[in-house]
Amino acid sequence: MKDFLMKIIIFSLFINIFSEMNAQKSYKTATIMFYNVENLYDTIKSADIINGNLSPEDKRYQISVPEDSALTSGLEIYRGELNFNKLKGKNVIRKHILTDEFYYKGSKLWNSKKYNEKIRNITKVFSETGKTETQSTPAIIGVCEIENEHVLKDLCNGMKNYGKIYDFIHYNSFDARGVDVALLYDKTRFIPINRKRLQVYLRNEAGYREYTRDILLVEGLLDGEKMYFFVNHWPSRLGGEQKSLPKRMAAAQVVKTAMDSILKINTSAKMLAMGDFNDDPNSPSIKKVFHTVFKKDQVKKDTYYNPAEYLFKKGMGTLAYKDTFNFFDQQILSPAFVNNKDGYTFYKMNVFSPAYLVSQEGAKKGYPFRSFSGDNYTGGYSDHYPIYSIFVTELK
Repeated sequence: MKDFLMKIIIFSLFINIFSEMNAQKSYKTATIMFYNVENLYDTIKSADIINGNLSPEDKRYQISVPEDSALTSGLEIYRGELNFNKLKGKNVIRKHILTDEFYYKGSKLWNSKKYNEKIRNITKVFSETGKTETQSTPAIIGVCEIENEHVLKDLCNGMKNYGKIYDFIHYNSFDARGVDVALLYDKTRFIPINRKRLQVYLRNEAGYREYTRDILLVEGLLDGEKMYFFVNHWPSRLGGEQKSLPKRMAAAQVVKTAMDSILKINTSAKMLAMGDFNDDPNSPSIKKVFHTVFKKDQVKKDTYYNPAEYLFKKGMGTLAYKDTFNFFDQQILSPAFVNNKDGYTFYKMNVFSPAYLVSQEGAKKGYPFRSFSGDNYTGGYSDHYPIYSIFVTELK
């Protein structure tokens, strides 16, 4: 009995010493967030002016401009499939599908008052995501369903109300709706080094190329540590989940190939692919393509870590359809975020869903509180909840 008591005392002393040692350590945190902001259009009907004298890879090849100014430029309106060979040498106008709705004369009666409220709503969410745990705003914010650089500038200006200076990285994609992905970042913490857009090549049943959102790749230094961020918005389930699955498999393969190529150069590379994947964590586009795991002790060099799968198994989700929650918004991490203890390591992921982001009444009670119900403005936020992950690093 005495030996047993002595062991208990020694163990207790060890725990106390260990706790005191940990109490002396200081840690720094970083929140990385993703948010599908749902159809964040400005109030101006937009079109793209395509300059067929440039390469499609040139950022100046396609410029989003007000439709009125485009139509008075004397250029022809291009209504066919985006065939770059046919467009070569021409300057044409390409209209967007939904821009007529998000207009003061459109079906949604979209105006500056509603738009500014949406900007305030979204920046409020930005400012509060992860703040309970870190006492700070996110260092990195991935977004999708933004129309153009105009709305990104307004989001950054909105963050100044919270005492934060953000900038953004964005490429105009060939998506027919005219919505893109982008990366916003705290300028005091992140320094971009390289940026690139990765295109997903799809074909429709007629054999023509079908355009979706590009994948944005940004390489940079987060608090001095090199990281790679991929921002995604994969093809939707329009036409049915299984029928549309090959499109998302194609998008997944583009990301996976790019991440694998970086790992071949640096096996300790810290990479994070985030976005609205339009698939759940257990879907083939995630599980089969990335070989994801959701337990830290299962992470090895030929796997990727997907903490969203654990939350999904617990019944959580980021959007609802027919009273069922899906977990389309995810973050997929390279092994170094789990296994490499130097620099930032993954701590936790969560869905940000405070009461004000949840519909409190009506047929969509319990769903994310969105800006519109059909064409009726409700003053909400988005049909998705944002997700965020917290990373920690010990201060030496």
